[in-house]
Amino acid sequence: MKFIVSSTGLFSHLQAISRVINSKNSLPILDCFLMELTDGTLSLTASDSETTLSTSLEVNDNDGDGRFAVSSKTILEALKEIPEQPLTFLVNMDNLEITVEYQNGKYSLMGQNADEYPQAPALGANAVHVSIGAPVMLAGINRSLFATADDELRPVMNGIYYDITTEDITFVASDGHKLVRNKTLVAHGDEKAAFILPKKPATLLKNLLPKEQGDVQIDFDDRNATFTLENYKMVCRLIEGRYPNYNSVIPQDNPHKATVDRAMLISALRRVSVFSSQASSLIKLRLSENQIQISAQDIDFSTSAEETLMCQYAGNPMSIGFKSTFLIDILNNISAQEVIVELADPSRAGVIVPVEQEENEDLLMLLMPMMLND
Repeated sequence: MKFIVSSTGLFSHLQAISRVINSKNSLPILDCFLMELTDGTLSLTASDSETTLSTSLEVNDNDGDGRFAVSSKTILEALKEIPEQPLTFLVNMDNLEITVEYQNGKYSLMGQNADEYPQAPALGANAVHVSIGAPVMLAGINRSLFATADDELRPVMNGIYYDITTEDITFVASDGHKLVRNKTLVAHGDEKAAFILPKKPATLLKNLLPKEQGDVQIDFDDRNATFTLENYKMVCRLIEGRYPNYNSVIPQDNPHKATVDRAMLISALRRVSVFSSQASSLIKLRLSENQIQISAQDIDFSTSAEETLMCQYAGNPMSIGFKSTFLIDILNNISAQEVIVELADPSRAGVIVPVEQEENEDLLMLLMPMMLND
């Protein structure tokens, strides 16, 4: 079997799918890329047994079809140093000896039997189909991925929950301390459905989607989901289980509402949090008429800091404590210039929403308070 392919084209496709491969795999064949040549199209696949990512590119010239597996580390390292030029692959399908010829030299390496490579699971007859625009999908993942958990006891919290209705799709993530609910009205399903996308495939999509146009086609059943993009296709195992009722934890009646400049608040939090206790990262927000006082102290080292920002607030004075790193994370994942901090009392979660919601979106972030010592 012989084919000629662009060196940079092949390298960029292989590099994109290589993020799936684990550093340690249960099956040695999973250290490899699967390459399949059919009718002038070279399909490339990488897998960690739970997530399979594949892409394809056209070859310039080919003689014969076939499939083989090749060490991902070897081929990536070899292609990285080759400038743009045609590569000629000569593959002996009897002993899987591979010769790669380029302008000034050649590589010789051994392939592996493609039949050992695990096949991606097929979806059941009850699979649900949904279509989401690539920019909408990317925004939903970007805003919620940071709030997912790493909880072995509650695996359902370790992914992004897609709550699909006939009117909208809501992306939800929570680790028990913070929660993101991002509803989009520009995408919807034909029926009510839901699934939980694990963190790793969500991160892979986050890296692939910026270069994608058009819609992402999602097909899923109880166990697996297939994401079909313009240039890539991903099949992944879903997290099984029932996601908690996220709407029930969002406080509805929040009389204390402060409108504040987001960038100024982040800067103040970063400065003041330097002086907070390293163990708790506790910062205190005190709201009074048209100002917000941010303070922190570390009793062990006798350090403290305090800063006052102007804001729009007309309610009664109140104080609440938050973990500074969580609050900064939330503010960093909102793009609006100003945010509204909605509070009920010091023991209930704080709700943070952008003053100006993006078109056809409803974004809400929630943070659980920390107990103040005073």
